[in-house]
Amino acid sequence: MKNTGIVRRIDELGRVVLPVEMRKVLNIKEKDPLEIYSDGDSIILTKYAANMACLMTGEITTQNRAYAGGKIVLSPRGAELLLKDMMEALSKKK
Repeated sequence: MKNTGIVRRIDELGRVVLPVEMRKVLNIKEKDPLEIYSDGDSIILTKYAANMACLMTGEITTQNRAYAGGKIVLSPRGAELLLKDMMEALSKKK
């Protein structure tokens, strides 16, 4: 993790403001959903990308790719698994 030197206080409703400079750098727009994780005493925010979950593995990575007009999303590992399954299915047909 990279230390930005930015400190923010939590308001009375439990909200924290993310600085606009940081949102621009991370391409986080207004109304973008964020996932919240905890790791020990750290809180981790990531952009929510459920629509980019791999159909085969469920993985969400920056390397996932959409196919068939966005109907199928595959990670590199998911693509390998699908290709293997398809090759096996095709070889059984012969």
